[in-house]
Amino acid sequence: MKDHKSFLTSLPAPVKARLTATSDRAGLAHLAGHASLIFVFGTLIAMRVPYWGLLLPLQGIVLIFLFTLEHECTHRTPFRAVWLNDWVGRACGLLVFLPFEWFRAFHLAHHRFTNIPGEDPELDGSKPENLHGWLIHISGLPVWSANTALILRLAARRERARYLSERALPRMEREARVLLAFYALAAFSLIWSPLLLWVWIVPVLLGQPFLRLYLLAEHGDCPFVTNMFENTRTTFTNRIVRFLAWNMPYHVEHHVYPAVPFHHLPELHGLMREDLKVTAEGYAAFTRDYLQRRV
Repeated sequence: MKDHKSFLTSLPAPVKARLTATSDRAGLAHLAGHASLIFVFGTLIAMRVPYWGLLLPLQGIVLIFLFTLEHECTHRTPFRAVWLNDWVGRACGLLVFLPFEWFRAFHLAHHRFTNIPGEDPELDGSKPENLHGWLIHISGLPVWSANTALILRLAARRERARYLSERALPRMEREARVLLAFYALAAFSLIWSPLLLWVWIVPVLLGQPFLRLYLLAEHGDCPFVTNMFENTRTTFTNRIVRFLAWNMPYHVEHHVYPAVPFHHLPELHGLMREDLKVTAEGYAAFTRDYLQRRV
């Protein structure tokens, strides 16, 4: 049985070099498309066009899926320039209420110990095991509560998770204080104008359930083993979802070779498709099967 290590060993050096080549042009072009959707929906909402309320969940989806860009920026792969990855990641983290400097450490620990209980920090929060737990999970309420508590702990210098280095903590704590200051100013602005409420705050609340459904498919119900072909799932979906998620539905591909930027993941998928062991034919199919195993 081929595992991710033997697959990587089998790739010729020129192929690896091509797959791992980053590009500011590709990253900025994709970012421009994603940001344009946010701008268009936000402008229509601000103008209160007819039926503007129907645009709120659409704005929420395009906003909350900036999480996938923030995730990519932790690997410094969307752009060639290191500073661009870091600052775009920080901006995304501000908009989705997830501090980037902390998330980088959390996520890299997830990659080192993918789906290994007691080691992978993603497993510290339990997956829903019945319909009631699933409904609470996809509501997004637990993640909003957890992220708020996290930012407050970081700002108060009280966060000491096992995957955080003492050297990096001051940077994380400074970022948390900047986030709190920004959020306080945003809340204060609501006294004069509800604009941020309708173009940002309410939309991300409405968009979070869609992100929860998407993320649950990445490792949900995968075996607790070290082989990335088994502990991670690739989900086949449409171009719109792949665009908004920066090609992260190719998730086995990403975990097998994290140095590959989003725009080369389709090519990597073509090279390993025959080796994939855990896949889903869309997010609706995954969700149906996930619930059938529990209800």
